[in-house]
Amino acid sequence: MNGFKAAFRAELFVMLHNNAARFLLVMPAIAVIIRAIAVKLSDNARQAQQSLSGGRSFEDIASSNAWGHLVDSLSIGLTLLSLSLVAYAAWSFSSDRDNGALRHVVIRTTNRMGIVLAKFANVFLLALATLILLGIGSALITAILWDFGPIVEDGYELISSAEIRQEVALGLGLAILPIPTALAFGVLVSVSTQSATQAITTALGITLAVDIFKSVLGSYAYYIYASFQPSLVDRSYLSDVGRLVRGYSDVMVDTQMLSLNQWIPLPQMLVFIAAALVVVRFRKL
Repeated sequence: MNGFKAAFRAELFVMLHNNAARFLLVMPAIAVIIRAIAVKLSDNARQAQQSLSGGRSFEDIASSNAWGHLVDSLSIGLTLLSLSLVAYAAWSFSSDRDNGALRHVVIRTTNRMGIVLAKFANVFLLALATLILLGIGSALITAILWDFGPIVEDGYELISSAEIRQEVALGLGLAILPIPTALAFGVLVSVSTQSATQAITTALGITLAVDIFKSVLGSYAYYIYASFQPSLVDRSYLSDVGRLVRGYSDVMVDTQMLSLNQWIPLPQMLVFIAAALVVVRFRKL
C-alpha cells in the first residue's frame, strides 16, 4: 500500500505537469464545441434555403431541439475520449520503461504492481476530469445555440422534456461504464509490449479492429465491453437515445443489451487489471 501511495503521488505530479495530459483533458470538449458551431451554421444556411420554398419538415423541427445535438456532442466527445485515453494508458507504462525511469522508481520507492495500479488510477482520474469538462462544454454550447424542450409535431407532444432527460441520463451512464475497462485494456497492452510505439499502435489497432468487426458478431458482441461505448461504428445505447430524443418511433430498445451493458464492463476491467499485474511481474524493466 505504501508503494502504491508513493507511485500514485509521483504519477499525479507528472500528469499535472504533462502537456500531453493537459491537451487530452480539453481536446474532446473543444472538438464538440467547434463541431456544434459548424452544425449550427450549416442548419442556419439550410433553413434559409427552405424558407424561400416554404414549409418545415419534421426533421427541421427535431434539428432545432437542443437534446439531439447534446446527445451527438456527448457521443462524439466520448468516442474521442476513449480512443485518446486508451492510447495514453498504453503509452504511460511503456514510455517510462523505454527511458529507464521505471527501473529507478522500482529500486528507490515502490514495486511493479504498485506502479501499474498507480498508472491506472491516474489515467482514470484524467478520464473523469475530461468527462466532466466534456459534459459542461456540451451542455453549455447546445444551450447557447439551441433550445431545450419537448418534441412537438402539429401541436402534439411526442416526448416530454422529463422523458428526454431520463433517457439521456440513462444513455450517458451506460456509455460511461465501459471507459474504465478500455483504460485497463490500455494498461495491459502497455505492460505487455516491447516499446511505447508498439503499445500505442497495438492498443489502437485492437480497439479499432474490435469496433469494425463487432457488427458481424451478432449477439455475441454484447459480451465485449467495446460494444457498449460510443465509437466510430456506434452500437451503444447512447446512439439509440440520439434518435429517441429526436422523436423517431422506429427505435427498438434491446433490454438484454441494457442488462449486459451494466454487468459486462466491470468484470472485464478486473480481468485486464489482474492480467496486467501478472504480466508485469515477468517483464524486463
